[in-house]
Amino acid sequence: MVLGFPQHMSTAGLDRRTRRRQATIEEILDVAIELMEAEGVAALSLSAVARRLGMQPPSLYQYFPSKMAIYDALFQRGAELFLAAQRDAIAAATTDDVVELHLIGSTAWARWCLEHRVYSQLLFWRTIPGFEPSPEAYAPAQEALLEVRRHLQAGVDAGRLHPDAAGEDGIALFTSITAGLLSQQIANEPDASLEEGRFSRLLPVVLEMFYQHYAPTRGK
Repeated sequence: MVLGFPQHMSTAGLDRRTRRRQATIEEILDVAIELMEAEGVAALSLSAVARRLGMQPPSLYQYFPSKMAIYDALFQRGAELFLAAQRDAIAAATTDDVVELHLIGSTAWARWCLEHRVYSQLLFWRTIPGFEPSPEAYAPAQEALLEVRRHLQAGVDAGRLHPDAAGEDGIALFTSITAGLLSQQIANEPDASLEEGRFSRLLPVVLEMFYQHYAPTRGK
């Protein structure tokens, strides 16, 4: 666990020492992301982080007791960031059509994942042997899954989707096809944009296939 405050917590009202400590925690996490981008997600070294920050490795343990604690903090930060990106895109939308909103939210999530590949690997693929996020770190990821369920349920309520779409199988299928699309994109064309990527540009097609599969007349 991080010996500090969650990344989403405001530092307003905290004393100077606490603010300084939180700023150091954020700097450690920023450096960790930079090193993971250069060396690989699983190759993170506490010694390398300490050297980059100009501190002795034992000093780093005052903020993070282990490498897994850094991964945990980054998992939470990444989940909070992609959830915010999706919510911000939907909030800025000028339509109230549930299908269009679903596409907007899914597109924002996909774009964020492609632009933050290190976070994506940490969040959506098991790239760290033995790593499991703590309940606190996993909470925003669970909230993101609830957002998916809410959007699918909105499609059901609007008569655009069969009720099965918002069930466990529907959610499993939706997350599998969207995450699979991004996995293919990152693995084969990691530097391509969402619109130009061989796989990522097919996101609207994938979503249309999902809606066709769970058409309101399904099973009739």
